[in-house]
Amino acid sequence: MRPLQIGLLGMGTVGNGTYQVLQRNKLHIERRLGRILEIKMVADLDIAKARSQVAEYCEVVSDANLVIANPDIDLVIELIGGYGFAFDIVLKAIAAGKHVVTANKALLAVHGSQIFEAARQKGVMIGYEASVAGGIPIIKVLREGLTANRINWVAGIINGTTNFILSQMREKGWSFDQALQQAQSLGYAEADPTFDIQGIDAAHKCSIISAIAFGIALPFESAYIEGISELQAQDIQFATQLGYRIKLLGITKSSPQGIEVRVHPCLISEKSLLANVEGAMNAVMVHADATGTSMYYGKGAGGEPTASAVIADVIDIARWSSVDPGSRIPAMAFQTDDLADTRIMVMDEITSCYYLRIGVADQAGVLASVSSVLAQAGISIDAMIQQPADLVKMQTELIILTHHAQESDMKSAIAKIENLPTVLGSVVRIRKEEFN
Repeated sequence: MRPLQIGLLGMGTVGNGTYQVLQRNKLHIERRLGRILEIKMVADLDIAKARSQVAEYCEVVSDANLVIANPDIDLVIELIGGYGFAFDIVLKAIAAGKHVVTANKALLAVHGSQIFEAARQKGVMIGYEASVAGGIPIIKVLREGLTANRINWVAGIINGTTNFILSQMREKGWSFDQALQQAQSLGYAEADPTFDIQGIDAAHKCSIISAIAFGIALPFESAYIEGISELQAQDIQFATQLGYRIKLLGITKSSPQGIEVRVHPCLISEKSLLANVEGAMNAVMVHADATGTSMYYGKGAGGEPTASAVIADVIDIARWSSVDPGSRIPAMAFQTDDLADTRIMVMDEITSCYYLRIGVADQAGVLASVSSVLAQAGISIDAMIQQPADLVKMQTELIILTHHAQESDMKSAIAKIENLPTVLGSVVRIRKEEFN
């Protein structure tokens, strides 16, 4: 059997990692696959740098369109990033009858439906394991390993940058800005970290997970997204006192009311597995009806961990390329004609527990008035601590954990609490989740 000819678009960290891992493990992969994988062309704007990274026999060009136009290329690995040019070049590759492997979660979250439909019509495959959680094979777990199950929920730490920042804030008592600067100096955060710290990157990944888990169209436009930039070190320390840690989680759940797709900071018990995922690591928990709860942990980014997922997709496509398209594993786990038109719930409908930090005047009756507002909204208190009073300013802070409440009820209660004459400023609210 002739080698599978590959065109590699983009020689950044992941592109170089993909090339190096494939060259280093070439014989090992051939023993598993029974076929040689050969990177025949590389496209990168920095030709000189790309040539220094690859062997002499590999053609290097600056125009990705030249790779697509080469009739000998069977498969294209897209590692360019972004939604614009990457979208165009992926559609061109599909139209040319080439299989595509991508690590581009933003591209799939925004344009995935068009890409998968174009691939289906052309009879080619799209591999995208590397788009979620780097080297953790969570896509394969959901598409194949748990295919006999009904998935109930998936929750995970799927952005290493934010997890590193939150770990530093907890361990060192740093402010958000201090932890972000450290993340940037170590290369965990980009110069412009917006997608990470505002939760957008995690929402891209959560949307892909949700679509695969529940057999729905990609729901990114309907996802609830809240980042970590407003978190304060004191809330992380108060959470620790109460036996919790704060993590940015991507959560998707199925219920009779619809599908939840949300990304936001959460308090989770310090005894839980997710709470003990530190630094830039990722972890995803899945609850399914037959298997119960399982967790998948590892490096969520980096050149070679992500390359591992990219190459695994290439190997799968090499194995399945000769199979009739109708007999292949569906791109989004469910048959295209059987995708469910399930509604995505709005955040006001979500039920959660809550952490509240309320600055109040240090005087009698304050706790009673706050408790009364919560009681009127049907929200019960689970735990409460009161900080020592500032005797100069004559104020203190109440830290309250609530039992489950609907988001709309909590928002209404917070508005009323903030209008109390003894409450000073805005109420800090962070959701608390339990994964049993």
